[in-house]
Amino acid sequence: MRIGSASFRNFGTAPSGAIRLCASLAASLLAVAGIAAWLMLPEPSDTGDDDVSSSSSAIILAAQTASGDTEPGQAVVQDATAPAAVDHATVGIAAPQASQPAPDAAAIKSPLDGLRIASQSWRRGGLGSKALVTLTLRNRNDFAVKDVEIACAFSRRDGSPLTARKRLIPDTIAMKSRKTYSQMLIGFVNINASKAKCSVVTASRL
Repeated sequence: MRIGSASFRNFGTAPSGAIRLCASLAASLLAVAGIAAWLMLPEPSDTGDDDVSSSSSAIILAAQTASGDTEPGQAVVQDATAPAAVDHATVGIAAPQASQPAPDAAAIKSPLDGLRIASQSWRRGGLGSKALVTLTLRNRNDFAVKDVEIACAFSRRDGSPLTARKRLIPDTIAMKSRKTYSQMLIGFVNINASKAKCSVVTASRL
């Protein structure tokens, strides 16, 4: 009976000692594993900083390249706009040349501007029904004129109009000169005509 009781006491105490031993061993193993894991970790380095620095350098280089590429483009645009300014300047200079036909316009002025009747008179001829006019034409133009057409208006003594007659003079009058035509037949007029007023209607230049 003593042997049995002692055996039972040893059996009850043995498992608790084994458990404590296993717990201590496990704690030691965990400590060793933690130290080994810490030793196996890579040491901190400047790789991240280098990556950031390289990225920043790449960004700065790209910006410089972009700015360097932009400046030639701007220069090209300026060079492209320069000929346009020259063209505008050329057009501005050529504009007065386009307005030079003004002298031509002056050259083709009407012959009537410098042609007038300097003096005139009239009388009846034939049986009193013909009007004979004497007049002097003065040409103050810088060119000769020809084929001068005159118109004469006849009126009564009180100034009321009666009739009008025209006559073409197929002659040439030199520039800056005058010419007189005596007793030139204008046409038939009313017997009551008392006054006559002649004027130049048309003329041609030479």
